[in-house]
Amino acid sequence: MTHTERPPARTVLPVDLDEAAHRCLVAGFEGTTAVPDTLKRLIDRGLGGVILFTRNVRDAEQVRRLTDTLRALRPDLLVAIDNEGGGIGHLVAADAPEVPGSYALGVVDDPALTARCADALAGHLATLGITASYAPVADVQRQADNPIVRTRAFGDRAELVSRHLGAWIAATEARGIASCAKHFPGHGGTLTDSHHELAVDPRPYEELDLEPFRAAIAAGVPMLMSAHVVFPALDANRPATLSRRILRDLLRHELDFEGVLVSDALEMKAIADRYGEAAGARIALAAGADQVIVAVADLAVTLECRDAVLAALRDGVLGEERVREAAGRVQRLVERYATPAGEVAPWDAEAGLEAARRALGGQVPLAPVSGAHVVDLFPAPHPALNWGGEDLLTQVLAVDPTATGTAVAGEPVDLEGVAGEVLAKAGDAPLVVATCDAGLYPWQKRLRDLLVARRPGAVQVATGLPDGSAVCSYGRGRVNLRAVAEVLVGTR
Repeated sequence: MTHTERPPARTVLPVDLDEAAHRCLVAGFEGTTAVPDTLKRLIDRGLGGVILFTRNVRDAEQVRRLTDTLRALRPDLLVAIDNEGGGIGHLVAADAPEVPGSYALGVVDDPALTARCADALAGHLATLGITASYAPVADVQRQADNPIVRTRAFGDRAELVSRHLGAWIAATEARGIASCAKHFPGHGGTLTDSHHELAVDPRPYEELDLEPFRAAIAAGVPMLMSAHVVFPALDANRPATLSRRILRDLLRHELDFEGVLVSDALEMKAIADRYGEAAGARIALAAGADQVIVAVADLAVTLECRDAVLAALRDGVLGEERVREAAGRVQRLVERYATPAGEVAPWDAEAGLEAARRALGGQVPLAPVSGAHVVDLFPAPHPALNWGGEDLLTQVLAVDPTATGTAVAGEPVDLEGVAGEVLAKAGDAPLVVATCDAGLYPWQKRLRDLLVARRPGAVQVATGLPDGSAVCSYGRGRVNLRAVAEVLVGTR
């Protein structure tokens, strides 16, 4: 080719294939009322769905107006959100029902109560015009030092998790909301958070936790979400999200899943740092994903992913048949779930508090404390998992206005200094020291030990997984902490 010649123009894709490719994308965006023009253009070309976050939520009425606005642009647009309950949720400002995290539900082990909690969450979504929930978590909490699953799981036994998945999925389906079991084929056996780097589960095939996903499929779950985790027993080279062996050979052929397989967010560092979001989108779809999520609000990233998929189709790197297959599954999903329910039946607003209270049942009885100084230690909020600002002191104050307290979010520079300040503020008041996963965050244990050494009678509380404290809430949802407050003050 001489310098005056131009490379041949790429083939223009047929309109229906272009639309099919857009069907395979789920986009995040910024804003609470207006829809960005870039997002409008994506929707016009067939965008499969949008994912809402706290950044899109001001109050319940605003969210309903926003979802109505989005569907006015395209009625078959799927509007989704992460809605696990507990301390993780994006709808606090929209009056979300208060339910504990999944681990507390597993501790109670009453699937009917789990169904009531899931029904409340799904009913609330229906009132907002949100028809897809990226929940429940199907992972099994296997590793004590797993940094990301923990109380988001129903428990540390596959059969327990399976039992509660079925109850959750059935209740959500009854509300006309699409549920999504995650993170296939399991994130509970890792020691790494895939939001920050690539995670690996080194267990042999027979020890992997596939049973909950089989249970979810048997329960009719319409969506599964993949894990950005490498499983050497299945594919030593690629994380599940990008692995044909895992997504097609295992999930489609062995487990016989026929629903929509959606990727976890592509901007997570396990994908973004090693492959890049755009390449991740192309590889994931080629491997067997039906939709890829680009949750970041910057729509330029979504466009890069879209363009990479279209270029791969034009160049023959990504098969037309694969994209049409994926888009067909998405289309069947939206035909079932894109239209919000009309009148929404009421839900049990007390189910969540009942579950949180029952999760505390049978623990070490405490002598009630009045006017206590509550020291609440917890890690800084995870950047990708919304935290609604729940704290133990607020819940104690609701039942004992004479209480005082100190919250420590994240590791202080001077633990000795903080301990001294806390004890000075507490004075002669009874001391309550609450930690959240102190084994995972050693600074909490050190600070707790400093306080308890000087105040041996201090009551110790765990708001994450159990750590030997007298009381464990199994989560930091508002109702989890309210149940602890009631036990401390003696109102229950």
